[in-house]
Amino acid sequence: CSCSFSDTDRALVLLEEYCKKLRKPEEQQLKKAIRKVMGIFKSSLFQALLGSFTKKATRHGTISHPSLPAAVAYDVLGCPKD
Repeated sequence: CSCSFSDTDRALVLLEEYCKKLRKPEEQQLKKAIRKVMGIFKSSLFQALLGSFTKKATRHGTISHPSLPAAVAYDVLGCPKD
């Protein structure tokens, strides 16, 4: 698969949904960390690096996993990967 802005958007939606469930005081530090990750996903620098990574990986035939943003979101959420 190739990474795209829609993959990042999907990861952001998953992370946002997860953050809404974090209401206990002891979960606020995790919520803050997840929000930082979300900010990174939204940054133009991250998007540029992701595009560069995708182009290189595609040329070398090494992309055989979910997109980077989605993979990070799944790891944070503890979801199984496709």
